[in-house]
Amino acid sequence: MKKQQENILILHNIRSVENVGAMFRTADAAGINKIYLTGYTPTPLDRFGRKRRDLAKSALGAEEFVAWEQKKSVLPLLAKLKKDNFQIIAIEQDEKSIDYKKIKLQNKNVFIVGTEVTGIPKNVLEKCDIVAEIPMRGKKESLNVSVATGIALFRILNF
Repeated sequence: MKKQQENILILHNIRSVENVGAMFRTADAAGINKIYLTGYTPTPLDRFGRKRRDLAKSALGAEEFVAWEQKKSVLPLLAKLKKDNFQIIAIEQDEKSIDYKKIKLQNKNVFIVGTEVTGIPKNVLEKCDIVAEIPMRGKKESLNVSVATGIALFRILNF
């Protein structure tokens, strides 16, 4: 019997609550098993444990269906996931990046995206097995992080 593929999404230092909500919705649609919210990424609950309406508005309830966990530091999380045999795939522009259409998935995969302006920090990229880039044809050098996450997940997961 074929083992079920496990896919995790890490949202690292995403500032925009709306982007986080949109990525919960995308993760649900793409069948992501769990989301880790690291650094200062907002969670579906505020510091008092109340549901965040601003996040829920863009997630449209997906935050209720996708398992999530908050971790302050991303590096220990990546080390644990690597130890658990996950392949770590960064969605980022970098000198070492490959075309996102060439990614070969394993049974256990982690996708990581980073802050809206500066992306994933170099010290985090160094811990990734693959850096995947979406080619750009226009004058702007990047996409909105939630848009890029949707494009990458749906292409890489072969929808």
